[in-house]
Amino acid sequence: MENISNFFQSGGFWMYPILVMSIVALAVIVERFIFLFMRHNIDANALMKKITDHVTTGQIEQALTVCVSAQKSALARVLAAGLQNASQGPDKIQNAIEEHALEVTPEITKRGTLLQNIANIATLLGLLGTILGLIDAFSALATITDPEQQTKMLTAGISVAMNTTAFGLMVAIPCLLSHVMLSSITKKILDEIEHNSVKLENILVTRLQGEQNR
Repeated sequence: MENISNFFQSGGFWMYPILVMSIVALAVIVERFIFLFMRHNIDANALMKKITDHVTTGQIEQALTVCVSAQKSALARVLAAGLQNASQGPDKIQNAIEEHALEVTPEITKRGTLLQNIANIATLLGLLGTILGLIDAFSALATITDPEQQTKMLTAGISVAMNTTAFGLMVAIPCLLSHVMLSSITKKILDEIEHNSVKLENILVTRLQGEQNR
């Protein structure tokens, strides 16, 4: 702990903005992982199979019940919108599905680029702290004439100045890794919404056309 404290304190003022960035990043990572993985990352194939089985046998209410049981997920909400308009005609089915898809998309993609921005800012703050630290170190050399003392001061100054860059990278790398993982799961959820909503729309329209031809 003492080494960590010395590392942080020796980095100077710019360690504190980077620390703030790390706290914000941690909060975003925890919130996004909980939101995406625990709420929206459901078994889309299993959900769609249950709904399809009910719709093809004319059990629209049962299909809606399946959606309600998973209503916290964005996919279930979009599919439920189509089912609620199952008897209203192709245009209303399509409009309802598209409207709810547009409604849930911002929820899924929210803060999508924030971690990437935090990583960039933390890295730049680290570099800024390093550059300013080196400037201070070289400025201090001008007041010392002893070569041995100059060497020691320059070495110590560079060591301290590098702490901000190191800390910035320590924040930036986990942020970028988390951004990649969250982007991947976000894309998966959005692709599932698009694929399964089109699939349900086709099933409902086919069902309506079959009823009209009887």
